[in-house]
Parts: sequence; C-alpha cells; structure tokens
Amino acid sequence: MNDKAISPAEPPPEKPAPVFWRVVQVAHELESRMETALAAAGLSMAKAGLLRLLADAREPVALSELATHSHCVRSNITQLMDRLESDGLVRRVADPADRRVRRAALTAAGRKAYQEAIRIIDAQEKAVAGALSRAEARALGQALGRLAS
Repeated sequence: MNDKAISPAEPPPEKPAPVFWRVVQVAHELESRMETALAAAGLSMAKAGLLRLLADAREPVALSELATHSHCVRSNITQLMDRLESDGLVRRVADPADRRVRRAALTAAGRKAYQEAIRIIDAQEKAVAGALSRAEARALGQALGRLAS
C-alpha cells in the first residue's frame, strides 16, 4: 500500500481560494451594502460622490470638471445632475466668465443630504472595520494598497 495515499476519512487537501475573485466578490457585496444604506436617504454612491465634489469645492463647478474628477463622460454627469436637480440637491448656474459653460452648485438641501451621506458612509466604514481586528484592518489596508499599485 502507498504511504502517501489519503485515507477516506481525511478530507482532500484544500486549494487556495482564488484571491482575485474573492476580492471582487467582497467588493461587490460591500458596494451593495453601501448602495442600500444610501438608498434609504434617497442617495446612491454616484450621487454622494458628486455631492462630495461640490461640497469640497465650496463654489459652483463646471460640469466638465465634475466629469473629469468623477472619471466619467459628460453625458453621465448630465444625467446625474438632472436627477440631483430634480431632487432639489443641486442647481445649475451660468459661468460668469463664459455663458456657454454651466456650473453645478449645492443647494441647502444638497448640503444637508451630503451631511447625511457622510453619516451613512461613516457607519458603513465602522461596520466593516468592526468586523476586523486592528491588526487585520491594517494588514488588509496594506494588501489592498499593493493590489491597487
């Protein structure tokens, strides 16, 4: 009999989990959780991201700049702006230096929605971080940093 044979009582050796697909799966799960949490406030990650850009700018921003900072095409920003404007969170204003350019500005409701988005995002961050020890969170951050390079 072969000494290296695996007895029927022993489970077969496990293959390492496919890391790429596991990272993608977890990223989708976390994104879904965030989208669900933001949806309760009438927001999405895309809307919250645009509100953040406008809040950080503290002045109206050209739609082309928003597209560049959001890494998307202008038509996507226009559609997103349409939704945010219909929600009363942003308004389009003329550029004082160039009448052809439209800028986006936060409304008071937009500032309030942005503050709510920050609260939701912070809560999601705490939930994720709370599932890990401090050492695990540090190691994960380092590993993800290396993967993103």
